[in-house]
Amino acid sequence: MMKILSTREMLKKAQREGYAVPAFNIHNLETLEVVVETAAELKSPVILAGTPSTIAYAGGEFIVAMAEAAAEKYNIPIAIHLDHYEVVDEIKHFVDLGFKSTMIDASHETFEKNIEIVKEVVEYAHKYDATVEAELGRLGGQEDDLIVDEKDTKYTNPKQAKEYVEKTGIDSLAVAIGTAHGLYMGEAKLDLDRLKEIRDMVDVPLVLHGASDVPDELVKKAISLGICKVNVATDLKIPFSDAVKKYFTENPDANDPRKYMAPGKEAMKKVVAHKIIICGSNGKA
Repeated sequence: MMKILSTREMLKKAQREGYAVPAFNIHNLETLEVVVETAAELKSPVILAGTPSTIAYAGGEFIVAMAEAAAEKYNIPIAIHLDHYEVVDEIKHFVDLGFKSTMIDASHETFEKNIEIVKEVVEYAHKYDATVEAELGRLGGQEDDLIVDEKDTKYTNPKQAKEYVEKTGIDSLAVAIGTAHGLYMGEAKLDLDRLKEIRDMVDVPLVLHGASDVPDELVKKAISLGICKVNVATDLKIPFSDAVKKYFTENPDANDPRKYMAPGKEAMKKVVAHKIIICGSNGKA
């Protein structure tokens, strides 16, 4: 029977074989179901990601229970991931609860302080066979309640990345190479030369945040240059909500969640399938 996994072997396999594992931000039963059902159909490993506000909304215990049920039912590699957590004690709580993967975001701190915070999380998580992702450099845009001004956006320094990975012991590194959370103001441009430099400097799997709205070819190119995990959030929320709104426009008296959620799930499913194909993780479960 398949259990909830950490992302350790999942991402190392992706790194060896040249694809990426998609990490989809989920919010409730419906969005979790769409992701795992689609991943199972395409035989893809998958990461279910939840921001602090999502976990507060849905309840960590419920996310763990639903993910365990999904892993048992579909028998594909599933990880549940704490996305953009900043409070160390909260991470420890959810690792105790059964989350096997976490991202500690101390990217707003000084380099030294960032290392100190991340190291504490790594030491705790590794005791429970949980993996840790951290970010060096900052992404612009908005991730739930976290807003980063463009002027504060900093790209990942390749030489610093090497020192950072060595000193923290992290399992994967989120790189800032020009992506943004949410939707872009203008055309997406990725610093692929910087990505190559980072790849040459560090051994751990690399993560692309803010991949919604990035052209498919750019995402594929980033994967070919060493990205092993691709985060997708906004690209899922928009089609889901648009389909639900359309249903209510056409059925203004509707009141049954089973009926008005169905078109949202269907619309989201198409995007999940497309992202899995772009990541090249189909058939890799």
